[in-house]
Amino acid sequence: MVAADSEGPKDPGIRCPSHRMFRRERSIPLQSSAAALCNNLSVLQLPARNLTLFGVVHGPSAQVLSAAPDGVPLAQRQLHVKEGAGVSPPHITQVHWCVLPFRVLLVLTSHRGIQMYESDGSIMVYWHALNSGDASSVQAVFAQGIAASGHFICVGTWSGRVLVFDIPAKGPNIMLSEELAGHQTPVTDIAAEPVQGQDGMADMVTADDSGSLCVWRSGPEFTLLTRIPGFGVPCSSVQLWQGIIAAGYGNGQVHLYEATTGTLNIQINAHARAICALDLAPEVGKLLSAAEDTFVHIWKLSRNPESGCIEVEHCHGECVPDTQVCGAQFCDPSGSSFAVTGYDLTEILRFGSV
Repeated sequence: MVAADSEGPKDPGIRCPSHRMFRRERSIPLQSSAAALCNNLSVLQLPARNLTLFGVVHGPSAQVLSAAPDGVPLAQRQLHVKEGAGVSPPHITQVHWCVLPFRVLLVLTSHRGIQMYESDGSIMVYWHALNSGDASSVQAVFAQGIAASGHFICVGTWSGRVLVFDIPAKGPNIMLSEELAGHQTPVTDIAAEPVQGQDGMADMVTADDSGSLCVWRSGPEFTLLTRIPGFGVPCSSVQLWQGIIAAGYGNGQVHLYEATTGTLNIQINAHARAICALDLAPEVGKLLSAAEDTFVHIWKLSRNPESGCIEVEHCHGECVPDTQVCGAQFCDPSGSSFAVTGYDLTEILRFGSV
């Protein structure tokens, strides 16, 4: 196992380039600041239309913006929690685009339920109400953690269960097909990746508030392959890439596990405070980590061609001064640009490669 420091990895096998890889670009204004939630930014690139969509949560509403490549905002839409009983509107917990084989849906989770929209947020195609009957009177009911796996959309809940929705190629005929029981504490995040038909491969990982991870194989019925125990620190964000699980924790560490075995390969002391977001650029294996210490770091993941062991290289560090970062994502699959949101920050910060 290799340990690395964010200020400059000390292990000789982990290099840290001295040149800057990214520079600040034009910001995108927000109507209101991002809420102080982990993973509070979702990005969808639309190359055919030369657009990028951004989704940010603020209290009982979510902002969906589209922007041109130079950052000029073109359109903005406000989404709200579906009305229901209650004195005050419940807060949204996450907004996330799910890219399925035949369509893209925008999924919004809250303390009331799960809402699925067409990709631009114009039409709500499905609503699933959360049943509070399983919760004690002091327990908050909410959904959180969203990922697409094949033609399924998986959503985590406060009870530790993961709801699996079967999504048709078109139309609103969405069905709850399964509930996965693997966690004892609230689900915090879910990640999935296509495995190109490799049988038996792990293609989804779920994380919870105790730091435990569950590794799954998707299909008509999901199968729990392995469970990685927590160590009392919440896992706020998780990613999956080519059999490598990257997990970010409340103590500022990033752990890299083998998805097939659950073995911890590398522990990176990446940040001085809690990690709030991880993201992966799948074409190149770049990992982005963002935390409450105002830093965003970018790492390059790879495997040693001889031993097959996971290797990591620190590529870039960016400070966002005086900001509690709460969301960060790459804006394209090659990792050539990324965006950052922060609490009390009424803009989305953008960074492009030099």
